Amino acid sequence: MLRAEPPSRRKGLLATVAAGLLVVGLAVTGTHVASAGTSPLAANALASTAGCGKAPGLNSGKQTIQSGGKNRSYILKVPDSYDSNFPHRLAFGYHWVGGTADQVAGGGTDGASWAYYGMQSQAGNSTIFVAPQGLNNGWGNSGGEDVRFTDDMIKQIEGALCVDTTQLFSVGFSYGAAMTYALACARPTVFRAVAVIAVGQLSGCDGGTQPIAYMGIHGVSDGTLSISGGRSMRDRFVTNNGCTRQNPPEPAVGSHTHILTQYSGCRAGYPVVWAAFDGGHQQGPVDGCAGCESGARSWVKPEVWKFFSQFASTSSPGPSSPGPSSPGPSSPGPSSPGPSSPGPIPSSPASGPCRVSATTNPWNTGLTESLTITNTGSAPINGWSLAFTLPGGQSITSGWSATYSPASGQVTARNVNYNATLAPNAPVVIGFQATHTGNTATPTAFTLNGAACTVA
Repeated sequence: MLRAEPPSRRKGLLATVAAGLLVVGLAVTGTHVASAGTSPLAANALASTAGCGKAPGLNSGKQTIQSGGKNRSYILKVPDSYDSNFPHRLAFGYHWVGGTADQVAGGGTDGASWAYYGMQSQAGNSTIFVAPQGLNNGWGNSGGEDVRFTDDMIKQIEGALCVDTTQLFSVGFSYGAAMTYALACARPTVFRAVAVIAVGQLSGCDGGTQPIAYMGIHGVSDGTLSISGGRSMRDRFVTNNGCTRQNPPEPAVGSHTHILTQYSGCRAGYPVVWAAFDGGHQQGPVDGCAGCESGARSWVKPEVWKFFSQFASTSSPGPSSPGPSSPGPSSPGPSSPGPSSPGPIPSSPASGPCRVSATTNPWNTGLTESLTITNTGSAPINGWSLAFTLPGGQSITSGWSATYSPASGQVTARNVNYNATLAPNAPVVIGFQATHTGNTATPTAFTLNGAACTVA
């Protein structure tokens, strides 16, 4: 699991940083939906960059840049099937104190499943990812230098690659969450949404008076950055976003679960989501397991991506560049999946054969499952639905890159706007998280628009 520095060092370092600062915490999303009330979001207007329509000027890997007279660096991940004519999302993942860009980009011991805080494995080819490296492995943001560094990275990337400027996102844990919070304050018109995991106000808040879509995740027993501080930081954007103030429910110590609250009354396009969990200073908590942390198994991974991917642009990637989408804030929570904006509905049977492969990552009472769908025919399939039967005892709690209904038994996964077209021999990956009662097997048969698929 990509994890913060060892607890003893982490607490010492953060205590030092926090000693002269106002330490404030932050919270995030959960399994039990306490309330919902934000209206569905309208699609954003597409705004492309100078890097569109030309050969890429940057490639995946470590990049260096001058910012504020200092040599800075970041790791860039360009989609494998990068399309210079499609404006991509741009998502930043900021490391914790003592952490590195390499750890964020590589996913730590969880590997690819937790790369860029789990976003990369859910994005298809829709997103360009960035893992910045902090000075002295932190985000002190002295004189706003780390915000300026972010500005410089954005300028460099948008000049070299095709980016949708309405689709910039940031996520971070601990000190990285503090840096993401600083961006929410200082660059609310640059970033579309942010997610902060176990945050404290360590990197400043220059501005902080404008709305931005905001998600907070925090452990109720966090002894490093108190959840009380996280609540206060959250409430800044509850006010800015025009949401109805409330004291959202939080799980009891020993419950081994999390509670997700979607604030009501927020301005259209500016939701606030709060997820409190029974745990401490963790970035990948696992329900049903005291103190466990795993990026591959954590509910944080699908919930953060669901929050970001609801802000869909009016553009969609080409046939070989699928990108996920998920229910918006007024949709059912992860405990009751249902359709949101499924995009084109299939109007005719598949014109050619198909192949589906399924892989699972199970744990004691839950699992995540990835389904790779390949159109092995010679013509594109425009609008699709994949039907399969879940093994007994399994029930879907959340999903990505498709809508799922019902939650158990005979399930149908339907395309979303970003992946409505299945081009020949261009795999599309979808997935879901589910509970189970012991049977963690994958479905044994699949049909695509009514035609049986080969199971790989």
